Amino acid sequence: MSAAHLVRAVRRRHGISQASLACRCRTSQTHISRIERGEVSPTIDTLERILETMGERLDITVAPAPHGNQSNAEVLADAKLSPAQLLVHAAELSFALTTIAASRTP
Repeated sequence: MSAAHLVRAVRRRHGISQASLACRCRTSQTHISRIERGEVSPTIDTLERILETMGERLDITVAPAPHGNQSNAEVLADAKLSPAQLLVHAAELSFALTTIAASRTP
């Protein structure tokens, strides 16, 4: 979820207007609006401050991607694959990258 969608969803869930949130954060309504539209990407500190003013906490975790990076040994093993096997690996990589790109689209 993007910062824009996160801020908007939390603000709406709490029933707070952009102007009210801006006042609580000591910023302008225009700035909150630009964040929610994805025109501005807030820093983690700013995002934490915005969420804290609404009684929420930002919790960031790290999780493995759908397909993790390959070790050098795995890359070398791939060099011995048949063209058909390489095509399967390319399709899997394409799917993984498409999944990652889709999750980053606002």
